[in-house]
Amino acid sequence: MSTSIHIENLDVNFDERFDLKGVDWTIEPNQHWVITGTNGSGKSALAAVLAGFGDALNGSIEGVPNRVGLVSFEAQAELIKQELKKDDADILDVISEGTPVREMIFEHCEDQLLAAELVEQFGLSPLLDRAFRKLSTGESRKMMLVRALANNPELLILDEPFDGLDADTLAMLQKHLASIIDTTPMILVLNRFDEMPDFITHVAYMEKVGNDAGRLAFQVDRSDESAYAELYQLLHLKTTDLEVPPADPDNPLPELNPNDPLVKLTDISIKYSDAVIVEGFNWTINPGQHWQLSGPNGSGKTGVLSLITGDHPQCYVNDIFVFGFQRGNGESIWQIKQFIGYVSTALQWEYRVSISCKNVIISGFFDSIGMYTKSTDNQKMIADQWLALLCMQDRADVPFNKLSYGDQRLLLIARAMVKHPPLLILDEPCLGLDDMNRQLVLALIEKICEGNETTVLYVNHHAEDQIKGIEHFMAMQKRQS
Repeated sequence: MSTSIHIENLDVNFDERFDLKGVDWTIEPNQHWVITGTNGSGKSALAAVLAGFGDALNGSIEGVPNRVGLVSFEAQAELIKQELKKDDADILDVISEGTPVREMIFEHCEDQLLAAELVEQFGLSPLLDRAFRKLSTGESRKMMLVRALANNPELLILDEPFDGLDADTLAMLQKHLASIIDTTPMILVLNRFDEMPDFITHVAYMEKVGNDAGRLAFQVDRSDESAYAELYQLLHLKTTDLEVPPADPDNPLPELNPNDPLVKLTDISIKYSDAVIVEGFNWTINPGQHWQLSGPNGSGKTGVLSLITGDHPQCYVNDIFVFGFQRGNGESIWQIKQFIGYVSTALQWEYRVSISCKNVIISGFFDSIGMYTKSTDNQKMIADQWLALLCMQDRADVPFNKLSYGDQRLLLIARAMVKHPPLLILDEPCLGLDDMNRQLVLALIEKICEGNETTVLYVNHHAEDQIKGIEHFMAMQKRQS
């Protein structure tokens, strides 16, 4: 980027769902920025404006280079949506295999040699001929990073680039970003100040303006130690003295045998036509035993979780005991799911129905995506208590799909916790959350761990996010191909 980017008094609308108000911002060629702020404040929206998204209603933006690289959760979800559309368009009722990773990366690649090098460094070589849709969340994020970096962008925009990456990939990405700071200006959207690279020179802080708008409130030169310290403190407020709302006393779950394990996986294997992901895996989760599950991308964490929840097609060819049922003996999937609360990125992508925030929480009582059963007054009252706990009581009737990514995640966590399930599975629950809400979520999980109703299975990549009360750890390893 050879010239400055100037944004003056810019108002931008995003599909009538969100507005940016009065943005004034100058980005010099030698600057690298982090955009941060609370959930719903417009961090991702501000970054998206630089990539050409949104409808400008007022003001001006000048100097944006032609070649802009963008990696974001929204762009990742859009790619998945486009791949799924290929099935809908198939008039021969033949399920499309989907676009292979090789084509996704190399078809419009600016620097083929760099792309090949990055593919190797990111461990994507064995996946080049696999369909994009068959990648795990972390693997698809790696592919998008490689594609953006290999196009030698004049401006690189990375929205939460470190979320969902294992430790080795994270270190490699940070090293590569540091190597291009003299040639490539970068804009990073980050919720975690502890992930801010050393080369960042400036911080832009976004804040909410009402429910559906945000503005650029502060711009801080990182060399201004006093101003930077104040902003750091603002983003690390910690919520304390949390009280978890009760379960529904009128609709208790069936009682389980306290002498049985909640989950027992014996000599488990997960195999596909092109790979063996998990083999000879054993794991027992007893009531009150809180676990943290970790492992690199592609090690099989998501596969093991889906065996437990009953969503994996290989459930019936494995020795699985869950909640008093030996799988394959006539039990229904809903007999299994009633004992589980679950949060994951995949669930968030699937939760595309347009219902209110309050009803999203209530849907947790019925294990449904959307509301198809009339709720009781008790259930409505409990949902209100969760909204108050999340400081979202003023948005009870706001449609779920109008919320920011982070606010959606908070509601889905409340949905998972609402019935106080015997097993609460949290697959990267802090993904996409700002520091304040991350601390809120971690404190909520700690409260659940303190109780005697729910066993927590916590999946994450951040070692520093270990939770008081979780004393059992399972580290999965990626099999060598």
